[in-house]
Amino acid sequence: MDSCASTCVVPSLLLCCVLAFSSSALSADRSGQGRVNMAGAIVETPCAIDVGGRDQSLSMGTLPIGQLIRDGRGPKKIFSIRLVGCVLTRIDRTQSKWQRFVVTFDGDNDHGHFGLTGDAHGVALMLHDVMGVKAIPGGAMPANAIAPEEMQLHYTLSLVGNQETLRPGNYRSAIRFKMDYY
Repeated sequence: MDSCASTCVVPSLLLCCVLAFSSSALSADRSGQGRVNMAGAIVETPCAIDVGGRDQSLSMGTLPIGQLIRDGRGPKKIFSIRLVGCVLTRIDRTQSKWQRFVVTFDGDNDHGHFGLTGDAHGVALMLHDVMGVKAIPGGAMPANAIAPEEMQLHYTLSLVGNQETLRPGNYRSAIRFKMDYY
């Protein structure tokens, strides 16, 4: 047993020394060199999303529980998605022009509203478009016509009760959106 232990350790130690030597020799040959890996995608869509509007942070502010109970919801916060450079003609001119789009908002579903995480309980986020249509997590909003050049899509968020006992505290949420064109 002792002879096996010593013979098993020596090859491992020797292999480690060889690897250390060979890696230092390789790094000496490649000093001053490097590599950058990149990946991306090019897609055909009629509009681009304004870089300032793709990721937004909204502060819902501080809301007393009494106001939420009295009013049934918190104050509305407005946010926008700005579409720029809209072109209705497709690259493949045999296909029909772009005409419409739908926006789908997604996040944690809390009784048909957008769920929150954190210490606060008993509330969720409700999202509406300018026509008053409520967004349901994962559900597409009604289709809209694409306007050439630029479009501003306006939405409102507000806190609402979610049928649980209210408890004060901090909260946060992430709501994603995607746009499908046709």
